[in-house]
Amino acid sequence: METTHINVKELNVGQMIADNIFANTQYPIISKDTKITYEHLHILDVFNIKLVPVYQETSGKIKAVDTVENNSIQFIERVASFEKAYADAIQQFKKEFFNWESGAKIDMTKIRGMVIPLIEQVLEDRSYIFDLNSYSNPQDYLYHHCIATGLIASIMAQKLGYEKGICIQMAIAGTLADCGMAKIPAKIRDKTSKLTPQEFKEIRQHPVHSFVLVKDLAALKGEMKKAIFQHHERLNGSGYPKGVKNEDISIYSQIIAVADVYHAMTSERLYSEKKATFQVIEMIKESEFGKFDIKVVNALIAIVADLPIGTKVELSNKERAEVMFINKYAPTRPLVKITRTDEIIDLATVRSFYISRVITKNED
Repeated sequence: METTHINVKELNVGQMIADNIFANTQYPIISKDTKITYEHLHILDVFNIKLVPVYQETSGKIKAVDTVENNSIQFIERVASFEKAYADAIQQFKKEFFNWESGAKIDMTKIRGMVIPLIEQVLEDRSYIFDLNSYSNPQDYLYHHCIATGLIASIMAQKLGYEKGICIQMAIAGTLADCGMAKIPAKIRDKTSKLTPQEFKEIRQHPVHSFVLVKDLAALKGEMKKAIFQHHERLNGSGYPKGVKNEDISIYSQIIAVADVYHAMTSERLYSEKKATFQVIEMIKESEFGKFDIKVVNALIAIVADLPIGTKVELSNKERAEVMFINKYAPTRPLVKITRTDEIIDLATVRSFYISRVITKNED
């Protein structure tokens, strides 16, 4: 195929970039042979790129494309569609959870019906998971946590190279991992003060309750049922309910475990304030070292911490900065330029603060 340069306003989702695109950066903001997504359109807009090289059919005919206004409308509609489907899923899951409290069995048809439409969108565009913690609220945290853990687990499985069928199974397993909480008295699971040793012991039994609820589900693979049972086990043996370690813990269990911890720590709960995304990733990788499979942790890092050069961020000391260089050995701690002073700081060596959040275009 031949190469041609077209105006960004005529760029269509799905077209293929024919050469690396730079924006006064050492590394390309979009690499050659990348298929354009809505996220790429946003990046090009942020960097004020006007012309882009794309492959052209040898016939010389260029497919008709939408204007940037139509692309923006489509993006807004897609986000609104996802948010509505997510909100509907939360309400449906909440009803099912109440049914489990009353002794009902899990209806897999309903679970699949509420989760799969979300999975389809998330597997196509991972950026949807960036805002999952912002949808949650302390009162309904448990229901949000179940759905979000499933979605994050599915995209992590995709990043690790699993085929779509496994990604869908992972999403359902992640969603049902905490279904056993329905068997824990509400006064314990909703308690805002410190749990007594007996109450804590009851909470630690929820993976067992979850397994009992899912063990007879024909539509869920056996290894996924094991993953649900083991999602609070840790490689160093410090987990529960059995305290198993290393190779006795399945990779699927680890995927759900990391997704579970990540969403929990980045969300506001009745008994805990949420932490910054990058702070949580560092905690999972460093302070929790030895508990999680490093391949699984790196998959999460690749999903949420792979910031394009030029991304604007806010640091934990409230300074705003721009990402200048990504250190592959410390992706959560890039080289940044402070907006107020133009000072260059290597967050990998200056450990007293960290990236607290990514600044959106609307905040510029």
